[in-house]
Amino acid sequence: MSGAFLHTLFDIAAWLAAAVAVYWLSRQDLRFPAQSFELPYIAALVFGAGLGAYLFGSANLWLSGQSGIARSVEGALAGGIVAIELYKWSAGITVRTGARFALPLALGIAVGRLGCYFAGLDDFTYGTPTALPFGHDFGDGVTRHPVQLYESAAMGAFALLYVLAILNRSAFVITNGFYLVLVYYGAQRFLWECLKPYGTLIGPFTLFHLLSLTILLYAAIMLATAPKARPMHERAAA
Repeated sequence: MSGAFLHTLFDIAAWLAAAVAVYWLSRQDLRFPAQSFELPYIAALVFGAGLGAYLFGSANLWLSGQSGIARSVEGALAGGIVAIELYKWSAGITVRTGARFALPLALGIAVGRLGCYFAGLDDFTYGTPTALPFGHDFGDGVTRHPVQLYESAAMGAFALLYVLAILNRSAFVITNGFYLVLVYYGAQRFLWECLKPYGTLIGPFTLFHLLSLTILLYAAIMLATAPKARPMHERAAA
């Protein structure tokens, strides 16, 4: 099978994994804000994510001396955040609406990155050369860091910890899951960017280094200003 075909298969699998995560959460008797399933909210999310994916993905290609159009998971995440915050501001929505997306996001990235790995060199998500024994030759005779697998494993680990927290009815994780996954994602993505051959933007930092830090900072501020999570038994009685 070609790398492009496998990438498409894993993209579909990523969406299916996210859908399964949404369904599983719906069976856990959790109370997430209803606004996150309203049509205008979803429309803003899809528009912002699509715009961000192509804008940042293509910009990174240009900064790395390559031409063409590309997509970026991190760009989609950033674009979706901006679009939703603008939508909430215009609609006068003050509640925090992202909690139900923590597990779907983590699982979707964990599965989707496998597609990036199998796509090989054409995907431009591979790592820098390495002599480590788990390096991978993507077909050009150079052993590289399989950073796609690093990120897949990292996000899979978060998904597992999140599920355990849900089963233990952790009020803090349930309420702030989206910001927790953003902090985690931003930190691990910043680390993997140090192992990628992308063109730099400011000093030694690439566009995605800066985007990772921005996402991490946004989530950290939201966590720091979050209202105190109420225990599950109090929420059920409210």
